[in-house]
Amino acid sequence: MRDQQDNRRDFLRNSLYSAAGLAMFPQLTPNAYGSIKTIVAEGPVFAPAAESRIKFAVIGMNHSHIYGQVEAVTRGGGELVSFFAKEADLTAAFAKRYPNAKQAKSEAEILEDKSIQLVLSSGIPDERGPLGVRVMKAGKDYMVDKPGLTTLEQLAEVRKVQKETKRIYSIMYSERLENRATVKAGELIKEGIIGKVVQTIGLGPHRMNANTRPEWFFDKKRFGGIICDIASHQFDQYLFFTNSTKAQVVASQVGNVNHPQYPKFEDFGDAMLRGNGGAGYIRVDWFTPDGLKTWGDGRLTVLGTEGFIEIRKNIDIGGREGGNHLFVVNNKETTYIDCSKVELSYGRQLVDDVLNRTETAMPQEHCFLATELCLKAQKNAQNVSAIS
Repeated sequence: MRDQQDNRRDFLRNSLYSAAGLAMFPQLTPNAYGSIKTIVAEGPVFAPAAESRIKFAVIGMNHSHIYGQVEAVTRGGGELVSFFAKEADLTAAFAKRYPNAKQAKSEAEILEDKSIQLVLSSGIPDERGPLGVRVMKAGKDYMVDKPGLTTLEQLAEVRKVQKETKRIYSIMYSERLENRATVKAGELIKEGIIGKVVQTIGLGPHRMNANTRPEWFFDKKRFGGIICDIASHQFDQYLFFTNSTKAQVVASQVGNVNHPQYPKFEDFGDAMLRGNGGAGYIRVDWFTPDGLKTWGDGRLTVLGTEGFIEIRKNIDIGGREGGNHLFVVNNKETTYIDCSKVELSYGRQLVDDVLNRTETAMPQEHCFLATELCLKAQKNAQNVSAIS
């Protein structure tokens, strides 16, 4: 074991030295972008629906992701008609943003309203699954922020109720569904631009901003653990880009390596996956430094037999402005793709599914398998703090 640890430290140290040495080569500096072909991704343009196609409501808004969820469904033709939350401050902020929506007096008022077809939520993570069960039993579809569930027991109950009711239980994985470069990458990979997918590497670093976080944020029982929480995005992307319908967690680990003041918190986690469509590696953390201009340098690399794609989701520290950066390297050329005009279709497709009882936005089994893998990786993870 000691030799393995020494070898790993040597590998990491040498990798860092090698990365630092790259700066010595002028052709790899940001000024060399001229050698990379740049194109603008063109695609179908879908204007927001002029009239409401469905009515939807919100129950629970403990994470600001709810605003992105509402905007996605609204773009797709949904009309926000009512909302409810237990917290007065969250309710007031939401009401200010959406003054035309009615503030319901209770959850039951929304669930009993037969005109409402879809319910959205970004409640406290451990409350999201039980709410989804109540929503489906009330005859409504459900779209929830990630993580959509926090325990395997919750997943078993949700699967059972979804099968009985035939309602939609959709988790909005915004790192794929609301990132234009990631959407475009899916199109290109389906076209075979990098051959057969071999592996995905998903990195999800986040900034802590501890002073802005509510108490539940630091309690593993409430947020589910770091792999359950922020790595849920990467499990979704792994299944999607490898087209895996069966997969297993090879290994996983978690730890609280630098925040002893929050003993119920986890600030690091990673996992290895193997499936019938390819392999995967995932790493997430709460160590984004304050010097970065965004909350995290999220990246996805998809390795294929004839090339690779890299997505720099939020920032390109090499110098390009903004986010949604997509690079394609294959046997023909190296290409940078401007994805600013790529349509975000999840909201429109979800509204279609509510109306047509289809699964175009996210197949139900994909949603559940991504969650199952994520929860198993969290439950069986070794603690990195135990290594000596």
